Formats: sequence, C-alpha cells, structure tokens
Amino acid sequence: MSTYVAEIEWTANPEENFRAGRYSRVHEIRFDNGLAVRASASPSVVPRPYADPTAVDPEELMVAALSSCHMMSFLDLARRAGVTVLAYHDAAEGVLEKREDGRVALTTVTLRPRIDCDADRATLDDLHHKAHEVCFIANSVRTDVHVEPVFEHSGKEAHHG
Repeated sequence: MSTYVAEIEWTANPEENFRAGRYSRVHEIRFDNGLAVRASASPSVVPRPYADPTAVDPEELMVAALSSCHMMSFLDLARRAGVTVLAYHDAAEGVLEKREDGRVALTTVTLRPRIDCDADRATLDDLHHKAHEVCFIANSVRTDVHVEPVFEHSGKEAHHG
C-alpha cells in the first residue's frame, strides 16, 4: 500500500464578499516533493475575476493524471515488450457535462498519444490496451477513458541498447 499527499491552501480575501459568492477560487496545491502549483476553479465553471485562467484547474489535473498514468504504463509495457520509444506526446481532452442524473462530471477523457518508436500499429494498439488495463488512475475513476493513438512511423531506426 502507498499513500499520496497533496496539501491545498486557500485564504479568503477580506475585501471580497464570500457569502455572496464573490470570492477568489485561486489556491495553491503543494505536493510532498515540494512542488507547488497555482490552481483555481475553471473559468468555464466560475466567472472571472473569481477564477484565474492562467492557473491549473481540477478538471485539467484529472485529465493530466489520466494521461500521465497511461503514458507511464505504456512506456513500461513497451520496454518489457522490446519496443524502443523515442518520444511520446499526448493531446488529452476531457469533457465536463451534466449526466443523466443531473450531476456535472468529467464524463469522457480522450487520450491521443503520438509515439515515435520502432513498433507497428498492431503492437502499439495492443500496448495501449494493456496500458489502459493497468493504469492506476484509469482504474480509480468512473469517467469513460478513450485512447485514440495517432500512429506515425518516423522511419528513423530506433537504437536498441
């Protein structure tokens, strides 16, 4: 078993009207490695000036966590399968919408990994399927997570070492 910690720090501004909903949602997230990230509600959920579009929002963090976990799972599985990966890029996207039960949720996250490696499409598809199955974060959420890899073979010979 492992435990993961994130500290969230928010302080009210006495010049704002908290009870009327006119207050900043900007806060700080600190991780156990000392990294601090400026965070806020999404401006699509809370209007400016109470949300900061330059800060990361919880929905973006969720999409990033799913993408990052999938990538790390994929890289490990590729290595074990003898595939050499030179580069990995993902343009992940999450959709926030109202569900049938009336609750708002990230209902779908789509990962679009683009990988430069020495494998064929069938091998990559199999590795993505397996990576999704073992991804800790995908296994932890109810959101439908779709993986739509973009296949590009660079033609460069990957160095095996």
